[in-house]
Amino acid sequence: MGLKDLPADARPREKLIARGAAALSDSELLALLLRTGMAGTHVLQLAQQLLDRFGGIAGLLQASAEDLRQVKGLGGTAKRAQLLAVLELARRALAQQLAARPAFDAPQAVKDYLQLHLAHHPHEVFAVLFLDSQHRLLALEELFRGTLGQTSVYPREVVQRALHHHAAAVVLAHNHPSGEVQPSRADEALTQSLKAALALVDVRVLDHVVVGPGRSLSMAEAGLL
Repeated sequence: MGLKDLPADARPREKLIARGAAALSDSELLALLLRTGMAGTHVLQLAQQLLDRFGGIAGLLQASAEDLRQVKGLGGTAKRAQLLAVLELARRALAQQLAARPAFDAPQAVKDYLQLHLAHHPHEVFAVLFLDSQHRLLALEELFRGTLGQTSVYPREVVQRALHHHAAAVVLAHNHPSGEVQPSRADEALTQSLKAALALVDVRVLDHVVVGPGRSLSMAEAGLL
């Protein structure tokens, strides 16, 4: 049940060559990557099912290897590896575009950037955006990893990394794999602890962003900073 089973004028590959990639739907472009479906499901149907399951291309970009492994029809290692490679290239391209912006002082730009980097992790990750005095990105580092419910964060290490990058400001971030982006009391206490530690070396904490699949919360916007 692959692309070759379609009439010649309906095959995405031929359509792309004749009319350009913009002429193809999201499902047709995805079908080109998948190449084959499975018994009873054509490749175009499988592509549409993937898009429906993850909420379109944007949601698919946040899918992890484990997410894809659970999709019937993507059991083969080669097919999943190819799709994961393309998704990672797309994530990196989008992240590169966001990082090239002159300043990282707009909460939405920060949330978009962090969504690409953190939302797909199946475990909790604590990361820091290190910024210069004009809020341009110097580096993003994932400093601590934990279980789904807890991550141990050491203020001294955050301060050391800020000094290493000669950062003037930082944006703190961590993900909630559960999808709940409301910060906990522990999140608020950690923010204040890091804010105090970084203030000793004259580094400002601009925000702490909690990232979940498909959505993020800025603690600065919520008045919790």
